[in-house]
Amino acid sequence: MIRLMLALVPALWVVAIAIIAVQNATPVSIQLLNLQSIAIPFGVLLAFCVAAGMLAAALVLLVLGGTPAGVTRRPR
Repeated sequence: MIRLMLALVPALWVVAIAIIAVQNATPVSIQLLNLQSIAIPFGVLLAFCVAAGMLAAALVLLVLGGTPAGVTRRPR
């Protein structure tokens, strides 16, 4: 059951990003302080943000040595 959920969550994100990308094809740019990025479509920006969030969460779990919620470790 947990494997189904682990496959279902990214699949739903991909579908949501695809729908948003098709509906919002206008380019956007991010401005932080005095820096401005190039103009890219909103769906691509959203995909990068989701991927960066997933990588950040994986790195936090790796550094802290924790396990995701609902996953138990087997005794050795």
